[in-house]
Amino acid sequence: MHSKTTTIRKAFRCAFPHTIPIFAGFWFLGLTYGVYMNVSGFSFWYPMLMSLTIFAGSMEFVAVNLLLGAFNPIQALVMALMINARHLFYGLSMLDKYRGAGWKKPYLIFGMCDESFSINYTAEIPEDVDRSWFMFFVTLLNHVYWFSGATLGGIFGSLIRFNTEGLDFVMTAMFVVIFMEQWLKEKRHTSALLGVGLSLLCLLAFGPGNFIIPAMLAILAALTGLRGRLEEGGDAA
Repeated sequence: MHSKTTTIRKAFRCAFPHTIPIFAGFWFLGLTYGVYMNVSGFSFWYPMLMSLTIFAGSMEFVAVNLLLGAFNPIQALVMALMINARHLFYGLSMLDKYRGAGWKKPYLIFGMCDESFSINYTAEIPEDVDRSWFMFFVTLLNHVYWFSGATLGGIFGSLIRFNTEGLDFVMTAMFVVIFMEQWLKEKRHTSALLGVGLSLLCLLAFGPGNFIIPAMLAILAALTGLRGRLEEGGDAA
């Protein structure tokens, strides 16, 4: 029992520092979402329960208009699939990492947002730290950050007045930092250059509103085809 408690504590202490940048972004965006729900006429129960059970930031913002509009479950389903289709590729990438996670695996799958995926996929976890507990705490902490921010925003939304213009760039900046960190870890940069190049080509071909899924399919196909060479060269696929 003591050994298990020590394992859990060690994993938590190792995971927490990785989530501090996420805390800053999630709290600001969560507060913004809660305020947005409040000014749209919803009680704080809505952002609180939606952030707890949906846990998909972009979809939660879109859901405000869906709730205010006419009841259309088909539209809601298609919208959710379009917005969150990228998680299909996240899931495929994490198959090996989640293997052996036991009872924690269902929650890891449910709570795998962009930020949790980025940390759990790229983090160099020490050998003496349990990997499944590390990933569990990364996912849980990020979930708590978003949930608490959205709930507080919903509660105090009528009292908070601030200019949120440009606030959504916080998450973009964070992903740029994650990309740069991964770039510095790689000996070669084939996978990174493939990702950037194929994304730009798809952006030009399909436009800013439709390029994400084609880009991910192209990247997945390219990395799958070049997997052997990338692994031999020490490049992160």
